Amino acid sequence: MEYAKMRAIAEELGAVAEQLEGTWSIEIGPAGPILAMMCPSKRHEGTIRRICKQLDVQLAATHPGYVCANGPEIEHPGLGRMRLPDAVVIPEDVLDEEGPAVDATQVLAVIEIVSPSNPNNDYVEKLADYPAMGIPHYLIVDPRTGTVEVHSEPCKGRYTGKESYIYGDEVPFGPWTVDTSEFRRYGRLGSVAH
Repeated sequence: MEYAKMRAIAEELGAVAEQLEGTWSIEIGPAGPILAMMCPSKRHEGTIRRICKQLDVQLAATHPGYVCANGPEIEHPGLGRMRLPDAVVIPEDVLDEEGPAVDATQVLAVIEIVSPSNPNNDYVEKLADYPAMGIPHYLIVDPRTGTVEVHSEPCKGRYTGKESYIYGDEVPFGPWTVDTSEFRRYGRLGSVAH
């Protein structure tokens, strides 16, 4: 199915989702448009906020005019993919443009915080889609296990670079560093990485 038709279906699903209870996301994956219920937790959102704050400070020096933004859709019409990462590193002025999605060619990095209900979305589906879209850096943070994966060097539709870390580490992520010492795991009251 061509991307314009998939995008139209995704927009129709979005209209349906607005009538449903809860929070829903629409993405376009290998099988076409996907409607999924989102169950963001405070720890999920807190981790995104910490990462965005850290990267914004460093982006001022490494990539002036770029920000780490929470939530804009990214799309690659040629591949027929549209994803909604937890956070993206993009030029700030892109957020003022018309349209629902950021062109994947403008994305320097994506960040996903693994959900307890659907980890395969981040570890399998998006791990295939993001390098195919040409996105240079992909950070997967997993509050279920207290682990972090950094993927880089997209080549022929996959990342050739992969490094693994645990909560508490200073994680190299492209030209930046993410301090995970204050990240919290799911299901552990007040637990902080040590």
